[in-house]
Amino acid sequence: MAAMLRPLAYPLTQSMALKGCAESAGRALACAFSSSDEFEAALIAERRAEGRYGPRKYRKRKLMIGAAIFAAAAAFLFLLS
Repeated sequence: MAAMLRPLAYPLTQSMALKGCAESAGRALACAFSSSDEFEAALIAERRAEGRYGPRKYRKRKLMIGAAIFAAAAAFLFLLS
């Protein structure tokens, strides 16, 4: 008699196990961020901490030096003509 009950109970336990696996998979794929803006801000902060974007002060300094050289060259050419 126990052999007859086993095939009937087996699909039930299998479907319960499948439901449990599906629920745990759904929790594993859940995102820790509430919006894409929050995710992107965290990603940029992480990349800055790694040094991928380089120090900001040097970029600003290079831009200022380039602008000063351009202004000096433009003034020099204006005075020559």
